[in-house]
Amino acid sequence: MQMDDETFFAFWQENSEKEKSSRKAFMLGLSSGFAIGVLVITVILSGWYQRATMEANSKMSAFVLFMAILGLSVFIAFAYRKFKWEMNDQRYQEIAAKKRKIKNNDAANQQGTAS
Repeated sequence: MQMDDETFFAFWQENSEKEKSSRKAFMLGLSSGFAIGVLVITVILSGWYQRATMEANSKMSAFVLFMAILGLSVFIAFAYRKFKWEMNDQRYQEIAAKKRKIKNNDAANQQGTAS
């Protein structure tokens, strides 16, 4: 469930810098990266694609595979956290622009009625 615009606007004004280094978003991205890694290992071990399995068994060490999965997971974690922050900041900017537009329209209407 998304917060309504006013609640989100107030929240983001106070917490935008704190959310830039959010552990929650990082952990969600990290778990997604590990899920992709587990999927890759499952495909290799299941023998679903025999040629890929033969290549993996003959040329790849377990350490290299583990490091690749770890690297992928950390990359996805950082990318997800940055993406999430950017999306929230974009929403904040859109709400701020909407508020400015309403404020300018109200000011113009008051000037028109005062003249």
